[in-house]
Amino acid sequence: MTEPHDRLTQISELAARWQKLMQDKLQQQASGAPQVQIPDPQSVQHAFEALWRVVLEKPEPMLRAQMQFWMDYADMAQAAMRQFWLGEAAQSVAQPDKRFKDELWVNNQVFGFVKQAYLLASRHIQDSVSGVDGLDEHTAQRVQFYTRQFVDAMAPTNFLATNPVALKATLESGGENLIKGFAHLLEDLERNGGRMMPRMTDLDAFTLGENVATTPGKVVFQNELMQLIQYAPLTDKVHKTPLLVVPPWINKFYILDLKPKNSLIRWLVEQGHTVFVISWVNPDGRHRDKGFEHYMTEGTLAALDAIQAATGEKQINAAAYCIGGTLLSATLAWMAAAKDKRYPPNRIKSAAFFTTMIDFSEPGELGVFIDEEQLGSLDAYMEEKGYLEGHQMAGVFNLLRENDLIWSFVINNYLLGREPMPFDLLYWNCDSTRMPAAMHRFYLRKMYLENVLKDPGGVTLAGVPIDMRAIKTPAYFISAREDHIAPWQSTYAGARLLQGPVRFVLGGSGHIAGIVNPPSANKYGYATNAALPTTPQQWLADSSAHEGSWWMDWAQWVLPHQGKPVAARQPGAGELPAIEDAPGSYVKAKL
Repeated sequence: MTEPHDRLTQISELAARWQKLMQDKLQQQASGAPQVQIPDPQSVQHAFEALWRVVLEKPEPMLRAQMQFWMDYADMAQAAMRQFWLGEAAQSVAQPDKRFKDELWVNNQVFGFVKQAYLLASRHIQDSVSGVDGLDEHTAQRVQFYTRQFVDAMAPTNFLATNPVALKATLESGGENLIKGFAHLLEDLERNGGRMMPRMTDLDAFTLGENVATTPGKVVFQNELMQLIQYAPLTDKVHKTPLLVVPPWINKFYILDLKPKNSLIRWLVEQGHTVFVISWVNPDGRHRDKGFEHYMTEGTLAALDAIQAATGEKQINAAAYCIGGTLLSATLAWMAAAKDKRYPPNRIKSAAFFTTMIDFSEPGELGVFIDEEQLGSLDAYMEEKGYLEGHQMAGVFNLLRENDLIWSFVINNYLLGREPMPFDLLYWNCDSTRMPAAMHRFYLRKMYLENVLKDPGGVTLAGVPIDMRAIKTPAYFISAREDHIAPWQSTYAGARLLQGPVRFVLGGSGHIAGIVNPPSANKYGYATNAALPTTPQQWLADSSAHEGSWWMDWAQWVLPHQGKPVAARQPGAGELPAIEDAPGSYVKAKL
């Protein structure tokens, strides 16, 4: 343990740092610098005002819910008394979750009661809110989402006095865990400009190009929006048709190249593909006017021309992830409509879409943040800044899994005073990117708010109205059953818009693990169905289950499109000289 004198010195230093942080925060607020809060406090207020108006008009359902709560609470209290006085086995009125996995929550009667009381109250609060009739769908979704955030924030695990694990650590260390935890809090506040964003992993444990994003290759082309990486072959022969991977520009491409054993990029190279990957710029104010169409012209279309210069091949296969897939679908529709001789539709022989939404009718919980009121606040902020900060986008995604991505680290880092473990996936998750104002405004309004990408002529790119139904390119859709960012029911609706041959596959797990699922792991499995019936429920009911990774299914599907074997192509050996080693410099730009 730390000596008393040293501990006092530590506390004094921490107090001084805290005071400086508070002064800086007050100065920032007084400066009038543009600020936006996500979620918007006014949106939260208006949602609950609407809730209480409905409740006051029809109070009976809420009163019945309150009566049921007190009856359940009485049952729980009686069970606790019988356990205490008669030694009966503990009975769960509410089922616990992994937050309460420590044996102290079971073996200690006091904390067992605290746990049961919390779980019972949280269940009733959320059920009461979701059971209110009379709210429009969007308001009801917001109320339920914000209620869940409140309930999870108030969990006894998040407070020292009601967390037996934290209390035990405090007693055993003489309070050193709290001093370390306060130091961690200050470090996070200092690093994030006064924002409380708990560190998820050891940020010094990873270096791009050394222990993440290590697949060898060269940057062979770059412009204002992207670098194009060509990866070095790992086979003597390669398929004639190159493969272009279009990743999302929300976060960075190396989610597909974390480490050799789970790198999709490396696996593709090992299968004999000449792989090109777009590495998007991390934009700043200079890119404020870069719109969605610029991501097409300076992204996918520019990549087509660069790949032709590098390999001599005019045709490619393409694979795209999340918003990258939305861009790829828009590019294909534009190529079908534009009649531009440089970019006939057959330049892309096949297209694979990873967790890609084209029809945004059911955007999942991201829809909570999409309405005119909230987008108006974002527009004003981006108009002044020129971009949306990466931490704001990261905060939205963290709220979708708040217990895993926020509160677990509050407990580990602040209450227990522990260092977060090195984890490459969480390092990538923390490596956020900004969004250019013009692009993000267009994307949120046209796709999410108005949902017109699915409509003929609903979106115009580079002066050309586009229609998804004009796409005849063979398409492969892979979605994930537990995806909370691109719900598979929505991706399925988008897949049915395309008029060429479409294969829809449903993998297990979520938005990341469902895609980064190498065959060697033999996890999750996937479902297939040769037909595309009207509803996703019907598709699932008639589907066939398969073991293993969808990667192997796609490999079989793409066989007819990959061309004959040719001599392996070295990056920089064609008309495009190598600029620098992969993963390039764009991906290394930090916020």
